[in-house]
Amino acid sequence: MRSLICATVALACAVVASMPAGAAEIKVTLLGTGTPTPRLSSFSAATLIEAGPERLLFDLGRGSTIRLFQKGIPLGSITAHFITHLHSDHVVGLPDMWLSGWIGTPWASRKKPMVVFGPQGTVAMTENLTKAFAEDIRIRIADENYPPEGAAFAATDVAPGVVYDSNGVRVTAIEVNHGEKIKPAFGYVVEFDGKKVVLSGDTKPDPRVAKAAEGADLLIHEVAVIDPELLTSYPNYRAIEDHHTSPEEAGKIFAQAKPKLAVYSHIVFATVKPVPDVPEDALSARTRSTYRGPLVVGRDLMSFVVSDHVAAFAPDGSGLTPLTGSP
Repeated sequence: MRSLICATVALACAVVASMPAGAAEIKVTLLGTGTPTPRLSSFSAATLIEAGPERLLFDLGRGSTIRLFQKGIPLGSITAHFITHLHSDHVVGLPDMWLSGWIGTPWASRKKPMVVFGPQGTVAMTENLTKAFAEDIRIRIADENYPPEGAAFAATDVAPGVVYDSNGVRVTAIEVNHGEKIKPAFGYVVEFDGKKVVLSGDTKPDPRVAKAAEGADLLIHEVAVIDPELLTSYPNYRAIEDHHTSPEEAGKIFAQAKPKLAVYSHIVFATVKPVPDVPEDALSARTRSTYRGPLVVGRDLMSFVVSDHVAAFAPDGSGLTPLTGSP
């Protein structure tokens, strides 16, 4: 009996997870909170936002398909995909999402072109992927009778401004500063039913993010902590550090924007001896020097529901209390 009850509860949870967000709320799930570092605990950048009938995926990092499978969300059900910039850790999951999402199974079955928005170079990338995987596409059409439309891309190179507006859900791209040679790079603002979620993308501290996030319900921002010893042993870390935002700098952005909840994702935490997980205390303590409001250090599969307030949930679905404190 116990096993039957457990199985029933698990099935119910999977069904709820696969349902789109309600008409009056936005649901945000952190699919990947990491970086190129191949940590098992934190896959690279990917964030799912559900609003009304829309399922929107922001960045397609390593393992984004696996995280969607864990949540019981069919890959083919994603309405549109948005790319912040073309660094590999933000797009390495694109071929997997594209082709695995086309497979005729309950967890995929995309029958229409994959809708993708991103910075200049996005269209060219999808065209070259189509050439690279031409044999796989040919074989699956001939052998498994998949609809050719499902293997097509509907890609758009976007500029700052509104890039998507459907079923009451509006997505606006904002240009951010990820370094002089990484242009353009975008953050995104998602608005629905009077609610607002902002994703910074990869960026140095940028007042445009703070401006866009003023009064937001949820601000998801990147952060970087790099061990000073690495700057000597691996000089490339100086460029990495210069392209990102420290906890103190992020705190200033949060303090200016005053979101209902600030969340860290795309967490760069680099040490001489690699650590298997990102220590929450190290990030929150430094952030507290400039910001006293509610804060969550993101973990893969954490989720947030934005309605008349913002509720946070741990990866296991249990309620989560944001960190608070004073500088």
